[in-house]
Amino acid sequence: MGCTAADVVVALRAAALVVQEHRDELVRLDQAIGDADHGENMRRGFTAVLSRLDADEPDTPAQALKLVATTLISTVGGAAGPLYGTAFLRASAAAGDSAELDGAAVARVLQAALDGVVARGKAVVGDKTMVDALTPAVTAAASANGSVAAALSAAADAAAEGAESTVPMVARKGRASYLGERSAGHMDPGARSTALLLRAFADAAAKA
Repeated sequence: MGCTAADVVVALRAAALVVQEHRDELVRLDQAIGDADHGENMRRGFTAVLSRLDADEPDTPAQALKLVATTLISTVGGAAGPLYGTAFLRASAAAGDSAELDGAAVARVLQAALDGVVARGKAVVGDKTMVDALTPAVTAAASANGSVAAALSAAADAAAEGAESTVPMVARKGRASYLGERSAGHMDPGARSTALLLRAFADAAAKA
């Protein structure tokens, strides 16, 4: 079974709820190695996404993803707005005009999102950023060879492991890099929020 615009909206609403639930955790993670605004910025952004979804009814998965992109870019501060906004914008472009996405298309959409993040932030695996969660997620989704739910489940599992892998890393990008060796021992907040979003998407797909 494919993923329609309605399915994407359900997944986005689930993600917004997860972001709200984990707002304080993301704040704490960012307090340790950043400027403590990631949790509140993400909460504000996805609250705005909910408002947009209440007002608009996307006809395609691409339209839903573009709605998220434009909303996050305009409402989320810090690095998260441009990075997540670019990710969703590239994902929207990759989705094209399709009314429904299958598992392979979801993998391509995730790849496009990763490409956008890398192009915007210039980070690579090992820099202690969201790329450390998103890269293995893309690989896992592409290898799933199954349904949308299977692709997203594999991506979510890999993203969670990727986020955990950032704990011992020394940050080489972003504000955390200013701390040098002191950035080690803390999970990257962007990697954690990436893992949370993918888990929310996976759980929504499993219930569809």
